[in-house]
Amino acid sequence: MFDSSGLLRQRFAALRSTAELFSLRHVKQSHQSLSVRRNVAEPPHFSQDEGAMLTVRVDGVETYAATADLSQSGLQHALEQAEALARRIKRHSLLDLSGQSVSSQRHDHLSPNLDRALPSLADCLELLAAESASVPKDARLVDWQASLGITRVEQTYLNSVGAELRHAQRFMFPGLGVTASDGQDSQSRTLGRDNFGQQGGFEVIERCGLVGAARRVADEALQLLLAPNTPSGVRDLLLMPDQMMLQIHESIGHPLEMDRILGDERNYAGTSFVKTADFGHLQYGSALLNVTFDPGIGEELASYSFDDDGTQATKQFLIRDGLLVRPLGGALSQWRSGLDGVANSRACGWNRAPIDRMANLNIEPGEQTLAQLIGAIEHGILMRTNRSWSIDDARNKFQFGCEWGQLIENGELKGVVKNPNYRGISADFWRNLSAVGDRSTFQVLGTPNCGKGEPNQVVRVGHASPACVFRQIDVFGGDA
Repeated sequence: MFDSSGLLRQRFAALRSTAELFSLRHVKQSHQSLSVRRNVAEPPHFSQDEGAMLTVRVDGVETYAATADLSQSGLQHALEQAEALARRIKRHSLLDLSGQSVSSQRHDHLSPNLDRALPSLADCLELLAAESASVPKDARLVDWQASLGITRVEQTYLNSVGAELRHAQRFMFPGLGVTASDGQDSQSRTLGRDNFGQQGGFEVIERCGLVGAARRVADEALQLLLAPNTPSGVRDLLLMPDQMMLQIHESIGHPLEMDRILGDERNYAGTSFVKTADFGHLQYGSALLNVTFDPGIGEELASYSFDDDGTQATKQFLIRDGLLVRPLGGALSQWRSGLDGVANSRACGWNRAPIDRMANLNIEPGEQTLAQLIGAIEHGILMRTNRSWSIDDARNKFQFGCEWGQLIENGELKGVVKNPNYRGISADFWRNLSAVGDRSTFQVLGTPNCGKGEPNQVVRVGHASPACVFRQIDVFGGDA
């Protein structure tokens, strides 16, 4: 796990610098992925990466340099590169960060059950093969796949004022997908994959429900193949957590990232319809909407104690009773904007600088069971599991599609419909939030592949949510 010999600490202590502040962030990451497709094991994929980023502050200017050479001379050379860059750009600097505080804390953060060994790769592959073999023999089932991704990350942050922050984490991504086709149409049902990731061990696979799910998932794919198209019109919309995850991500998470609001991302990932003046004033959603940045749910993908700039992470409300109160802005963005933010400066690896990123972005549970949510809907539709999305550069107007739909009439679930889609405008959509499920409907989910930044950074993001009802939403089928 962590460097028991303290070699990295020794090398950091031996670095020589004239900067008023300098830091080192060392990251070691490994990934392995296993897959069985149509009962045939695919070649496993393994990768490993390790390096360090050195950051300096010289006369209020911060710069950085990264290196995969972790020798004493390699780290010293990177530190000197960062210093030289700071001195060169001093006269062009727009910010003086001399007064910005830095952490001097020491802390270790571990994923849940990190001390428990996982089954061997052979045993994991056998589990996936058994699930693949459980898919029923039906000529209409044309493709299926069971998969498991495992990522391990060890990170150490050290700085010249005494901070030592260490993280050791394991991320699990189980998945299952089945596609049915009749020659004219094809429909897929998935479990996990890109919307179910958690920290932990084998218990993550159990919570996902992967084992024993193949027959049900295959049956749902066949049901969709036979189902009528989703009717178009205005209906109440019940979104289950695995679709709420995408809704939160795109129409709350990205719009509230402070660097995007300040214009930093407009060249690549876009801007935001939110303005700095909106915080404390904009009614983002109905009074039922409570959104938190919560790094304290152990199994959620972006749970951590300190972010990559060394800022302590604590639970904060971003939206309370529908009112926008706080952005997703790390230390630098808070310094620039004058607004309170959260500890969400994050980097995808050792050779990228931390930027404002979503982390664990959750909707707090309400008070209604799923049966109560359904029972209060006269004319509506339930949707689950995202399969397509489109949203404009300001994260305002959107159109999302799901795998699974069921009509709701007079408080009862009715028939399955395929190609369910809906559209709206972000804040208007959240103001139509009319009911929030209780903790029995609450799920912890997450994605491994949120991209942003130049050069690009792909990070893990957690989302936890109950089921939610939105009134009078524009719904349409695949032929609209």
